[in-house]
This record gives sequence, structure tokens and C-alpha cells, in this order.
Amino acid sequence: MNNQIKIKNKFIGENHPVFIVAEIGVNHNQKKELAKKLIKSAKESGADAVKFQTWKTENICLKDAPMAEYQIKNTGINVNQFDMLKTLELPYAWHKELKEYAENLNMIFFSTAEDEESIDFLIKEVKIEILKVGSGELTNYPLLSFTAKKKVPLIISTGMSNLCDIEKALDVIYKNKNEDIIICQCTSQYPAPIVDINLKAINTLKNTFKLPSGFSDHSIGDECSIAAVALGAVYIERHFTLDRNLPGPDHKASLEPNEFKKMVIKIRNIEKALGNGIKKLMPSEIDTKNVVMRRIVASKDINLGEKINLSSVNFKKSNIGLESKDFDYIDGKTIKKSIKKNMVITNEYF
Repeated sequence: MNNQIKIKNKFIGENHPVFIVAEIGVNHNQKKELAKKLIKSAKESGADAVKFQTWKTENICLKDAPMAEYQIKNTGINVNQFDMLKTLELPYAWHKELKEYAENLNMIFFSTAEDEESIDFLIKEVKIEILKVGSGELTNYPLLSFTAKKKVPLIISTGMSNLCDIEKALDVIYKNKNEDIIICQCTSQYPAPIVDINLKAINTLKNTFKLPSGFSDHSIGDECSIAAVALGAVYIERHFTLDRNLPGPDHKASLEPNEFKKMVIKIRNIEKALGNGIKKLMPSEIDTKNVVMRRIVASKDINLGEKINLSSVNFKKSNIGLESKDFDYIDGKTIKKSIKKNMVITNEYF
């Protein structure tokens, strides 16, 4: 297992900036110009990458498959899943153009591929360098095996699964000689209820499988993504839309550009705030320490030849003199010159 993966000039893993993905997914609504606007807006909002979803509906869905409840609620229609997915396919013909558009903006373009044909297309034709495995494919072992054999890094979402499911999926991937994996906590609902987010699973995944962990966030707002970074997530993925009121199943669980931008700023600030974990005096504290830390002060006049003890001193704020922590060093020592009451005690008296 690797503790980091590299995509172009970006590293994803501990001790690297959090990799932030704008999940455009199906929010392009099968409009190329909208897809481009989303890519450009994602760049302006601070995303490192944009992600789409790629499939051929005939390869992944029966014609009478029902829509999920969230899809019915978010779209306001109740047809069948096949017809809905057909209207949300990202045409193969657009992929290269969208990838080039993203890369010209210095962004990474990748996709979740949900069938073998689409995986081959993305790798061989579009030449993407990373694949996303959606939560719905975690137990699709033939597809997992096919994906792993492509020998590109994998981002794996784990919605709707338990540790046993994940372990079996990873076994399939490892057997195909692929160890470049980021594993993500995810709750497969759109939007996901806050009580079902289970952020602590981020570290459960990291510690159980010894892999870098991330978070695919379907919640409302940015709190969960921010908290995920504080917990150690190295990868954050958020659905992205220009307007939550646009038609489609995923817009309601997406962040708009101004919200996404604010989230990115908060994440970058949290990264700085996390530090390196070494507890030490910080540069900004030096001046404060000099005036608020207690110093050893004579509590009365102390004559030449007397010994210092606790009854002859007290501890007061000053910017000079021995610190209170030094008392044990001078306790019982004889002073070499007299000290007046309320004078700070320094090494010159010993």
C-alpha cells in the first residue's frame, strides 16, 4: 500500500495540501457549454480538479429500473432510472474537449466510469490518469478487477458498505497489482442527513486499511468537509453546481461557486492551523510570553548572606528576571548582594 499517489504535478496524501475536487458529475445536464462554465467556475473557486461521470446507460441499467427516492424528490419527476440516466450521459465526443479545456486552466480532469467500455474509453482515448470508483460499484468485483488492471490510481468511495465489503473490494484490487488508492468515507444520499455522515469513519478507514483517506461529502453546507480535513482527510470531493435550482438529481446536494470558494479558503486555513503536531513555543507567542509569564520577585528585603526560600519570594509578571519555573534552581541558595522588596531576582544575585 502506498501512503500517497501522484497525478501530474499533484501529490495526494499526508504532508501534502488537501486535494479538492469539484464533482460536476451529471450537473452538466447534457449541455457542453454548461459543462465548460462549471469547469471554469470550479477553477475560480479554488478546486484542484473536476470530476465527471461516464457511462453508457445500456451497459449499466435495465429499462424498467426504478428511480431512487432522492432522484424523484430532487427532479420532481418519476419515470424510470434508465430514461433519467440517458438524459444525463456525458457524450463520449465531449470528453477530450472538456479535458483539454480543464487542463488549459491547470486543472486535473477525471471521471467515475461505470462500465468496462467507458473505462477503456477514458484510459485509451481520453488518457486520463486517475479513476474514481463510485460507491455503487464497490461490490461489483468483475468491474473492480477490470478497473484495477488499468494500473492508474483509484479513488474509492465507500457509501452503503461496511468494513467487510471494503476489505473484499480491496482484496480484488490488490490481486490485480494496484496499490495506488485513496479510500473515501461517503454517505450515499443526496443530500445526506447530518446524523448519517459518520466523519469518524475517515480515521477508521485509514487505520484499518493503512491507506490515505478522504471524504466524498453529500451534506448540506461546508461544515463536514472542514471537519473532515481536521480529522486528517487528504482528499475532499464536493458536488458542484452553478445553481441548486437547476433541474437534475444532484444539484440539491451541491455547493454553488461562492460556497465552494469559501469552503476552499476554510480548508486551506485549517491546513495551516493543523501545524506539524510538535508542541513548542510559537514565534507569535514570544512577545506575549515575555510579559505574561511570572518572574521570581523578592517579597521582602533580603539581606546579603541570606538564603532564598519560598517565604522570601513571590511570583509576578515582568519582562525581565528569572522565570517562576527556575525557583527550584535557586531555592536554598545564598545571595551575594542585598535585594530590595519587589525587585526581580536574576542570576547576578548568586
